[in-house]
This record gives sequence, C-alpha cells and structure tokens, in this order.
Amino acid sequence: MKKINTIIAACTLMLVSMSTSAISDSSNFAGPYIGLQGSSIGAGVAGRQSGGVDTVNESTTASVGKTGLAVGYEAGYAIPVGSMFLLDVGGTFIDGALSLRSSSTDIAGTDDVKFVVSDFYTIYAAPTLVLSDTSSLYVKIAKSEAAVAVQGDITDPGSLSGDTFAVGTRTVLDSGIFIRAEAGMTDYNAITSSGKGTAVPTSGGPGGISANKNFNADADLAYGAISIGFRF
Repeated sequence: MKKINTIIAACTLMLVSMSTSAISDSSNFAGPYIGLQGSSIGAGVAGRQSGGVDTVNESTTASVGKTGLAVGYEAGYAIPVGSMFLLDVGGTFIDGALSLRSSSTDIAGTDDVKFVVSDFYTIYAAPTLVLSDTSSLYVKIAKSEAAVAVQGDITDPGSLSGDTFAVGTRTVLDSGIFIRAEAGMTDYNAITSSGKGTAVPTSGGPGGISANKNFNADADLAYGAISIGFRF
C-alpha cells in the first residue's frame, strides 16, 4: 500500500505541473456517462496451508501468473473543477474469476479445497487533467471488492477487498462517444480460512479437514482495459 501511495502522489504532482501549459475546456468532458469495458487481467496468487493433527504428507498448488480476458461495465459522473480539471467519480463491475486450489497427497478427497474469487466491483475517484478539447489524462484511486466462494470442508472467508490504482487517458468526441485506455493494479487483503472437520471421509479416518488446519491466500491483479461508452 505504501508503494501505491507513492505512485499516486507522483502522478498527481505530474498532473498539476502539466496544467500550466494545457489549453482546454473541462465542460467537454463533464456530465454522466456509461461504458462497456474489455480487460486483460493478470492474476498473481500465493497460497499456503498449515497446521493439522496428522502426519500426512501434504502439498499446496496455486494458479500464479495466469492471464485472461474479461468484460466489464462502468458508469460515472465527471465534475468540472475549474477550466482544466475534473473529478471523475464512478464504479465498475468486471465479470471474471480466478482460483486457488490446495490438494493433499492423501487419498482422502475431503482434504482438497478451492477458493474462487469472482464478481469484481470497484468504486473510484479519478482526478483528471484536460489536455485538449477531446483528450484528458487521469489517475484513478479506487476501493475494490470481490466475492469469494469455497469448495471443500472449510469455513467461508467472506468477501475480498483491496485498493486499486490506475492511470489512463479518455478521449471524448463531439457526438458524446468516448474511448478510455487504462492500466492499473489492485492489492487485495488476504483470504483466510480453516477446516471444519465435518465432511465424511472417503477412506476412513477422521472426518473432513481438521479445525487446526489453516488456509491462506494473497491475490493481486494487474490489468489493462479499453472502454467505449457515451457521455450524456
């Protein structure tokens, strides 16, 4: 988070310094808008399992460095702050998922667990510098959340939340149609869960996953996105 705050401060300073040479009109960008977003997402996931009451040899596997395409939606409102600045506030929803699977080498299938993270929501504020009558540059600061589902004899870890930082450009045509290009990253909080010990084993022995066994996963996202929409 400290690294993200440093980058945000540097980019905000860049916007302020560039404003002295910009000749533009913020009213061309002001008002409500909606858009359709296409994203290329890179997911980094680190997972761990620890604890337990037996001596079974176990291992953890995780989906790390995977990329994929996702479709999202955005809506917002750009508020003029002087002739060359705007404050863009809004939200996005991305329909996509990433997963972390932890598997035991024991033949008891109840030791296998899986986390699935999906339905990514973001609420953002984007200080924007207008560069010309059609082009603008912005930094985006956002709060992001996602749903977490589990498979296996483990407790539900609840939703996932994190901080998002992005930079991008937005071009608005006279017709109101706009094109946005953006790159960003999200640092999510850790997923934590533990065994419940309630599932029926497939090959004898104690039932399910011991309550003393803990599962942890850290998820980070990097993305590039192109949005096409309409400013009203």
